[in-house]
Amino acid sequence: MFKKLFALALVAVMALSTVGAIASSAPEWKEFDALIGEIKAATDLKEREALMHKAEDILMETGALLPIYYYNDIYLAKPEVQGYYSSPFGTKFFQEATKGEETVLRINLASEPDKLDPALNSTVDGATLAANSFGGLYTYANGQDAPVPNYATGVEVSEDGLTYEFAIREGLKWSNGDPLTAKDFEYSWKRAVAAETAAVYSYMFNAIAGYPDALDVTASEDGTKLTVKLTAPTAYFLDLAAFPTYFAVHQATVENAAGYKDDAGTVVSPGAWALEAGFVSSGPFMLQEWKHNESMVYVKNPNYWDAENVRIERLELMLSADEVAIYSAYQAGDLDFIDTVPQDQIKTLMETPEFHKVDELGTYYAIFNVKSKLFDGMTVEQASAFRRGVSRLIDRNYIVETVGQTGQVVATSFIPAGMLDGQGGVFKSNDADYTYPVEDGYYPIEPSVEDAVALLKEAGLEFGDDNMLKTPLTMTYIHNTGAGHAAIAQLLQQDLAQVGIVVDIQTQEWNVFLNERKAGNFDFARNGWIADFNDPINMLEMWTTDSGNNDAQLGR
Repeated sequence: MFKKLFALALVAVMALSTVGAIASSAPEWKEFDALIGEIKAATDLKEREALMHKAEDILMETGALLPIYYYNDIYLAKPEVQGYYSSPFGTKFFQEATKGEETVLRINLASEPDKLDPALNSTVDGATLAANSFGGLYTYANGQDAPVPNYATGVEVSEDGLTYEFAIREGLKWSNGDPLTAKDFEYSWKRAVAAETAAVYSYMFNAIAGYPDALDVTASEDGTKLTVKLTAPTAYFLDLAAFPTYFAVHQATVENAAGYKDDAGTVVSPGAWALEAGFVSSGPFMLQEWKHNESMVYVKNPNYWDAENVRIERLELMLSADEVAIYSAYQAGDLDFIDTVPQDQIKTLMETPEFHKVDELGTYYAIFNVKSKLFDGMTVEQASAFRRGVSRLIDRNYIVETVGQTGQVVATSFIPAGMLDGQGGVFKSNDADYTYPVEDGYYPIEPSVEDAVALLKEAGLEFGDDNMLKTPLTMTYIHNTGAGHAAIAQLLQQDLAQVGIVVDIQTQEWNVFLNERKAGNFDFARNGWIADFNDPINMLEMWTTDSGNNDAQLGR
């Protein structure tokens, strides 16, 4: 595993561009796509786990992903703020929150959200906003190991595990008072997989029969039942039913929005309905006010099915990624809950009751665009060797100790430690059926200049006796704003400088960064992924050719 190179015809300084490279440098991806299909259809759990290990082997051999550490979630909350829930997937739930006798909760999750349409969202802060203003058939609750009923009261599953019949809760209403029924879920799920919606998470429905063009989801005539037929038993299907892309949206609001269709009747902006405050939703809170790039105000939804247990009347959000400004507002008492902790304050705040740390199923990593012009002229093997050589230069322990500071575990594979294997065990562990190449991962934890140089030589680079490149190489690394991301970028810059690779760091605002990365307009970038449910397939199927989350551009 892990061999690849770089072009022999390197110029004195090579600045990385963002346009696609020749096809021969990007890995052939049909095998991986087919393998994911096999995994999704597998009914033998032991065979399924073996196939997932094979898929991770293929993914890691590309060198496109450079895992750095496994996430934990840190945030600050005033002692009087109680009852909220932070899930292992990073989503914060505030419908049961309290703040003493007060009913206004002031929070910061992130800067300007990218998408509020649940079908189009792909960010953790967006998932939190969706979970607090919309809802799924199931949801997550504090102290529960599995999803619990939400807009459904329960489900009947056929003996073969292929048919799910959800009973919809009686009396559900949209925030404008319209009835919310099973028909809304049928519409919303079929909309989410429609090509015109262009949902990055549309592949999350591929467990359902008929995906994508004839999704086998049927609401009863009276709207009280939703029947779903699957292609294979899917143990995590209730987790999917709790995922934002599976949330119901209000059809009239979506389709009557200005800009939704052009004059010819073609859908041109599927998310146009959720670009300003005041749209119809269904969750415990509804968006009343939105001052873009500044603030948002959510107010209690009186038509929410469990409104009587929602104590907070108003959520006031500060939109900012400026950690200094956010922490200053928190210190001044202007914020009660902040989902970020300044890097230089972590060690001091860790000992206070306001500091919270929650283990998450996720990985912080750097990513290469396999279609970047950086790899022009390379073979598949050469491009992989170059990327894996860069990975061997990274001192992950130092990043964890100096930037992370909260006991993050160094990542030696993309699938995080602690993720289950679908058979009651932990996936990232050696056993009689599978042994990782190096201990419990794909490379040694400690960096090695010698290993890196050997791989980079396979990539065609020439080195002197001092292990420095004879011809300097410059590459660009992009990341979003945030002191922690900036600090990691600088450490990567220092690590790669050991062999003469110059890293040009570029910082972008969150929305710009997110969309540039998704579009493949980058060469090397910061990335992170928090699982949507506790199964390795979630960390693997995102890299299929047609996945909207395939930022590495594999198979494209």
